[in-house]
Amino acid sequence: MVGAGYVGLTTASCLAQLGHSVIGVDVDATKVDHLNSGVIPIVEDGLESITRQMLDAKRLVFQLGYSDSIKSAEFIFLCVPTPQDEDGSADLTYIREAVTSLLPFLASGSIIVNKSTVPVGSTLVVEEIVRREDIFVVSNPEFLREGSAVHDFLHPDRIVVGSSDRRAAQRVADLYQSLNARVIICDPASAETIKYAANAFLATKLSFANAIAALCEHVGANIDDVIEGIGQDKRIGNQFLKPGPGWGGSCFPKDTRALVKIAESAGYDFELLRGVIDFNEIQFDRIVDKVRKAVGGTLTGKNIAVLGLTFKAHTNDLRDSPALRIVEHLQLQGATINAYDPTVTNPLAQVNICKTPIETCDMTDAILIATEWPEFVSLNPSEIGKVVRSKNMIDARNILDADLWRAAGFTYQGVGR
Repeated sequence: MVGAGYVGLTTASCLAQLGHSVIGVDVDATKVDHLNSGVIPIVEDGLESITRQMLDAKRLVFQLGYSDSIKSAEFIFLCVPTPQDEDGSADLTYIREAVTSLLPFLASGSIIVNKSTVPVGSTLVVEEIVRREDIFVVSNPEFLREGSAVHDFLHPDRIVVGSSDRRAAQRVADLYQSLNARVIICDPASAETIKYAANAFLATKLSFANAIAALCEHVGANIDDVIEGIGQDKRIGNQFLKPGPGWGGSCFPKDTRALVKIAESAGYDFELLRGVIDFNEIQFDRIVDKVRKAVGGTLTGKNIAVLGLTFKAHTNDLRDSPALRIVEHLQLQGATINAYDPTVTNPLAQVNICKTPIETCDMTDAILIATEWPEFVSLNPSEIGKVVRSKNMIDARNILDADLWRAAGFTYQGVGR
């Protein structure tokens, strides 16, 4: 398993759980030492437990860099970063470097499995670097949600395997045989497109929910009732129809822009997806507007409490977090920010990180719920009301009981409520 980041660590531990022997390779010596000691650098439900179990069972070990031990590997999974380039495309530098470094250690008949999210055509890129007919390259995209990655791996909706060699694809599919999941075997380009298309569709669904929420605010409808009504339609479903402050994280922003770039390179203007991306930027502004209106029309000199900083609950991931984007916008308009998140303790630029929600709200002009941490649902509006300067609540995740907060004297704004 080349790369012990979010995807690599989850995949390594879960494949070991399925009974395979796994070597995790990383270039960070400190990370390798910590992982071999069972210290997990990310917040992910169940991951620390399963990793420690597999280390104790001797089915999982982590090592620094490449060595002859890799020569015994039948499958080499690439789980390295594919960051966004300046033009929006995915940067394959780490993929190329990893494959080049692997060349001296590849045994005849082994399979390189691309687990990283890569542009269409990346399987061919790897094959051109390897240039060996006895080595096979297979695309096997991941569909893991942060916060439930272990569950998603062990209970997948589907397994997607793409290869120009049917036998190689089947060998990769057989790794997951005990999961009894539906397996889709296709060509590499289709497998690579499936990953991007899935994330693009989910991002589109989230933006649609936010757009309908905006409409609800204009016509006096309640987004909760509207979502329930349309979500019961089996053709639509209710997943990813929850409105919020906008979508973010390590995947959606990067992958949607990459897909637009892939389409552009192929001569197709993906206007629909460009609109989804643009609307998401507008959603950040809509939340800022709610805060500004709540405090009287200007944010200059106002003190705002922001509850939640990660891009979603049950993770410590701040990458492309909507909460941080909104904080930046609030600061640019003159606001001072107090913030609390159960997984964030390190300082952030010009943000006062507090130890408790009630400390965060002390002498503030408005409170913004930016991440849906469960502990925020149980906040006592009467206790919060005693410490704030002004009773303004902006619930960008729609997790609070609006009537309860209004009864305590707060002006309450949700999204589409």
